[in-house]
Amino acid sequence: MPNLLLLSMLAAFPALSTDMYLPALPTLQALWGISVVEANMSLVVFFMAFSVFLLVHGPLSDRFGRRPVLLGGITLFIVGCGLCAVADSIVMLVVARVVQAAGAAAASALSLALAKDLYEGHRRQKILGYIGVILAVCPMLAPFLGGLMLQVASWRWIFACQGVLALVVLYGAVRLKEPLTEFTSGGFLAVMGRYRKILGNGRFMALTLAFSVMVLPHFAFIGGSPDIYITGFGVSEQVFGYYFGINALGIMLGSFACTRLTVSVSSVRVLFLSLFGVLAAGAALAVFDAPTPVIMAALMFCITFSIGVSRPISNNMCLEQVKTDIGAASSILTFTIFFVGAGSMGLIGLDWPSKPAFVGQLAVIGALAPLTILWVMLRFFGRRPE
Repeated sequence: MPNLLLLSMLAAFPALSTDMYLPALPTLQALWGISVVEANMSLVVFFMAFSVFLLVHGPLSDRFGRRPVLLGGITLFIVGCGLCAVADSIVMLVVARVVQAAGAAAASALSLALAKDLYEGHRRQKILGYIGVILAVCPMLAPFLGGLMLQVASWRWIFACQGVLALVVLYGAVRLKEPLTEFTSGGFLAVMGRYRKILGNGRFMALTLAFSVMVLPHFAFIGGSPDIYITGFGVSEQVFGYYFGINALGIMLGSFACTRLTVSVSSVRVLFLSLFGVLAAGAALAVFDAPTPVIMAALMFCITFSIGVSRPISNNMCLEQVKTDIGAASSILTFTIFFVGAGSMGLIGLDWPSKPAFVGQLAVIGALAPLTILWVMLRFFGRRPE
């Protein structure tokens, strides 16, 4: 399996784990007699557990190698898929989702670490852009496939399908040649020392925290989209898949645009333009709301397109700040992104006067945080973060 395809499929594990069964959330609410908040716990707990296990897999891969940690993580994910498929209550589903999250965390963390291992500089940024394009296909197709599956089969088959797809990735991991030639040493205290060193890297942490806030509207939309479209606008599960696909299309086109724009325009300038794009679309959604599903989809497309443009640049900018302990640094970066995302998923489940407007407010916050950090670095430190 080509490295680019393997890295893309590894990075797609979080989307694969969530987007495909989003159309089934209203079905589970009716089947088990639970509220939106209770149903969303299967999303929130997944991302919280996912975030915690990211911090485990990164240092383990620095110590024992990328390949063995990857093989163990994917196998654990497949077990989690099986447990989700046989769940008979929301409690059992949430527990099974923790197992699934523990495995998915290995795939997601190591996709960034492997990108750092295998590619350098601008080439890495370009590869991250291509991964973003391929990665967007998963959330674009997954809700549609999930909705289609609900038309002909039980929701349980959604998780069975996830397990089968993970088997394909497991084959690619088996064929992967271990990229590390030097391994870290020591036990738990040594790992904590490495985390302390990375956490003390001010530029890395400032950029990581700022760019992680940018995902607030994206994850809030993922968690709230079934309630917004199916319950709020009254569209069918299958039509919901189309609207959600437009959102994913924005990520894909944005990532593709990034690979083209950065050839002739500086990465920092493209990053600023994309952040202003998130700010403008978020402000429009926050102020004017979304009276129709078409308007909601159009504004979310603008937000996700801009996030898609910025993500390869911001990820590469963060990774450029570290030279050693790449697995641990990748874990912190991915952990922060998904921990913030889990929080926004929990917030969107609350009883807001208008959930579309709340997503817009999160987009404004998500754009202002990195814009402020970048301005401070340029204004007071006199050079661009590369």
